Amino acid sequence: MSENEIQICAEDEKYQNTSELAELLKNSKGGEKLKLRVGQNLKHRRLDQYLNGRITTFSRTMIQKMIKEKQVLVNNKAVKPSYALNSGESISITLPEPVSKEITPENIPLNIIYEDDDIIVINKQKDLIVHPARGYKSGTLVNALVYYTKNLSSGSEDFRPGIVHRLDRNTTGAIIVAKNDEAQWKLADQFQKRTTKKTYKAIIHGNPELDADMIKNNIGVHPTIREKQAVRPNEGKEAITIYRVAERFKGFALVDIDILTGRTHQIRVHMSHIKHPIVGDNTYGGKDVYEWQVRAQEPQPQEPVIGRPALHAWKLEIDHPKSQKRMTFTADLPEDMENMLKLLREVRSLD
Repeated sequence: MSENEIQICAEDEKYQNTSELAELLKNSKGGEKLKLRVGQNLKHRRLDQYLNGRITTFSRTMIQKMIKEKQVLVNNKAVKPSYALNSGESISITLPEPVSKEITPENIPLNIIYEDDDIIVINKQKDLIVHPARGYKSGTLVNALVYYTKNLSSGSEDFRPGIVHRLDRNTTGAIIVAKNDEAQWKLADQFQKRTTKKTYKAIIHGNPELDADMIKNNIGVHPTIREKQAVRPNEGKEAITIYRVAERFKGFALVDIDILTGRTHQIRVHMSHIKHPIVGDNTYGGKDVYEWQVRAQEPQPQEPVIGRPALHAWKLEIDHPKSQKRMTFTADLPEDMENMLKLLREVRSLD
């Protein structure tokens, strides 16, 4: 066995030498060889699924990429990610070079609502991912923050300096950033204990029957589409959303939404579940809206008034990490939502 090669045998889907494997992955410089042997009790598991469960350092997408690039061999042969493993088979893995942890500063405009020595509150624009992830190493809020200031917390994970919570790529509005590690853990503790208050504004399809209501349905990963979330009564995690109708129009409504939990896509999933999806949310049943539609005119080529989920983090309440003073931050609505509301008030008013 060569110097940079390690033998790890799996029995009953458990590593015999977990610590040695973890140490190898932690210190990998790329090119090391990892050998696994499929346990006797495992049959017909997809190769990519098996490795995703064994090597949690890599995402399933990364593992699939490694298999397709022949960095993963089964019995010394190249196979597909869907290859069905059998007990006793040998898996050889060539570890990829680690991704650089350096973040490139980028001069991306930031709409700063508030800043002091401990926090920055930003009104995030649409089409801006919060932190680097696979496929998105640049053009993120973190890249902009690193350019803007050298004073950021170390963050909870690599590539996330300053990041305490997140908003979806096309969700606009208030997001808070920690400028030091003390502010980071104190704010993170508030979010975990649900002492923060987050209020959103959304434009939805249709008019809810009630002026206000609580939606309490568990949310988990969609049973067949892994990129989506869904209401999962028996398998998901508790999710609580409260909406209040702020303004009604013919065919649409503006709602204020408080979330008491912070599940992925929670508002989008819950509003879709009650048959009032968010305008522009193509993933969860919403539709892009065009001016000719609102005005009930003949179809014509034009850009949508709203071509992304009409969801905005309008208000954020926190206890300041140093002074402990309760603070409320409000983020102005983005132009596309303002334009949509102006059009609805002009054409679809119920008055």
